[in-house]
Amino acid sequence: MPLSKTNDARDDGPAHVPSLRIIGGTHRGRKLEYNGDERTRPMKDRVREAVFNLLGPEIAGKLAVDLFAGTGALGLEALSRGAARAVFFEQHFPTADSIRRNARTLGLETQAEVVAGDTFIRFRRSVNLAGPTDPERGWVVFCSPPYEFYVSRRQEMLALVGSLMAAAPTGSLFAVEADARFDYGELPQADLWDVREYPPARIGIWPRARRS
Repeated sequence: MPLSKTNDARDDGPAHVPSLRIIGGTHRGRKLEYNGDERTRPMKDRVREAVFNLLGPEIAGKLAVDLFAGTGALGLEALSRGAARAVFFEQHFPTADSIRRNARTLGLETQAEVVAGDTFIRFRRSVNLAGPTDPERGWVVFCSPPYEFYVSRRQEMLALVGSLMAAAPTGSLFAVEADARFDYGELPQADLWDVREYPPARIGIWPRARRS
């Protein structure tokens, strides 16, 4: 069984299956399919809202890359806020199917590509992130893996994020979620990472976002 993530979308008690919605943009308020499966850990609403406030309007026109996508809430949120298209990487096949259904329900299926399989392996096979997106607009990359990966697969995580940073077009943005066990100083251009604390989550934004 894949490692599970650790937090619910909302702060409700464990008996609750948390609701999951788009929180901004053209699809604001639309509900997403989510059954509370422990294989996924949607980013909490307050953290997701903070991330998108930090990224701001520069998301518009970009290619959203949602690594370890889980429910796909980050990539779908990016599309709602004007991203040109999104590629989702999710190793759990039923969850990948759920992302496809959510995209279809929102009328975003032509802008959403779901890659089912291990994220590390798919990138080693040089998944093509080119497409109709204007390359000058760049990417917005979301990396929200199980926190345990920063311990058990630390070198792979560093290599994955580092290789994407090296390949990303000018103007790209990254939002990397971890917990206290990960040191953002190990990533390339360590001085440009803006790290915010939303316990137990930590969010690193690259390049450095404007302070809000």
